[in-house]
Amino acid sequence: MNQQVGVSSQPYAARSHVKVAFASLIGTAIEWYDFFLYGTAAALVFNKLFFPQFDPLVGTIAAFATFAVGFLARPIGGMVFGHYGDRIGRKTMLYLTLLVMGIATTFVGFIPTYESIGIWAPILLVSCRLAQGFGLGGEWGGAVLMAVEHAPENRRGFYGSWPQLGAPLGLVLGNVVFSIFASYPEKEFLSWAWRVPFLFSIVLVVVGLFIRMKIAESPAFEKVKNAKKESKMPIIEAITKHPKNMLLAMGVRFAENGLFYVYATFVLTYATTQLKVPRQMILNAVLIAAIIEVFTIPLFGLLSDKLGRRPVYMFGAVFSGVWSFPFFWIIGTKDPAYAALAVAVGLAIGHAAMYGPQASFLSEMFSTRVRYSGASLGYQMASIFAGGLSPLVATGLLTYSGGAFWTIALYMMTLSLITVVSLYFAAETYKQTIEEQLDSVPAEPAVNPVPITPAGR
Repeated sequence: MNQQVGVSSQPYAARSHVKVAFASLIGTAIEWYDFFLYGTAAALVFNKLFFPQFDPLVGTIAAFATFAVGFLARPIGGMVFGHYGDRIGRKTMLYLTLLVMGIATTFVGFIPTYESIGIWAPILLVSCRLAQGFGLGGEWGGAVLMAVEHAPENRRGFYGSWPQLGAPLGLVLGNVVFSIFASYPEKEFLSWAWRVPFLFSIVLVVVGLFIRMKIAESPAFEKVKNAKKESKMPIIEAITKHPKNMLLAMGVRFAENGLFYVYATFVLTYATTQLKVPRQMILNAVLIAAIIEVFTIPLFGLLSDKLGRRPVYMFGAVFSGVWSFPFFWIIGTKDPAYAALAVAVGLAIGHAAMYGPQASFLSEMFSTRVRYSGASLGYQMASIFAGGLSPLVATGLLTYSGGAFWTIALYMMTLSLITVVSLYFAAETYKQTIEEQLDSVPAEPAVNPVPITPAGR
């Protein structure tokens, strides 16, 4: 029976992989729109409306602290949705994550300010951020697995990069919508205009749900389900059977995740408060950079299908470390064109070279029975220590150094070094099959999942 399922799933996957990859892309774009919108508002709005009793820079640190809270909830979302994604299926979880994220984001647009309800304003804000993190924690794993597990074996890097495009597309969409309303006079912007981008989220959720209803379940998971070989406790099995890969999955994310939020979120605070440049100028710079990255992410994903995941990823990590000081030197010119160049090089080259092959790389580290749980937990745990803290750490270092950027550049280089070391110890995965060999795997308890070994060994 296993052999028949495996044979029939391949032609189906070949017919459906483009459709599934596109649906995953649309869904993740909506999810990231919600998540990044909060980061932009944290840099430009929340310090004034929800923490007005603090000094402006201290208020920004408080606002970024609420931004970091969302990352604390992401591993919990990854564990919960990962468990049921490995037990029930990838597709069902993608409906739920989209709903959770969209409702939480929309509710942010209704929260009264500190002036109206006092301490309850930041409490409600944090609650919504926790819900956002919980939803996104489950979204990434399901979306990338649907794309990777449907893709042809020699194109997993390319099609796996499609849901990764959701990050820059969500950033573009969030910045475009936010920029429209940020152009209003300051009084109107802080009074009501900032809320509209959050309320717009509910429209995107309806669109996303409609698109996701039209895709089929992953053939790799269907093979496991039809053979009745699902893991009873996928999180436990992922940790005990793949402990090294779990740690390496976290390590390879540090530079990608941490530096992204420096380029896309912290730079808004640095440019407007330290360099005193217009808010719209730096928003435009991030917008231009994100648009360019939409094209470079799949390019690096495709390149990883030819050269391997590790060399492409390693290039991005090393490049990002080298770019740390030039990034701040160029931003410091206060020239709009140079600012856009600085952010674009950081995102579209350094970050994209890591983010493009990341979905397939992390997915290939785990066996099908625990892939949702293992990839999600490794991915999301790193988010706490890297992306969740990077705007907060960078703002704190800025305060500590009296406005000097060198401490932040050294911090960026440290994140890059962690990723380089993790990649050195990681095995290459791009030539291996990801379909489970189930004949030797009993239904319960799970034993001897397929080991991940470098190609050619």
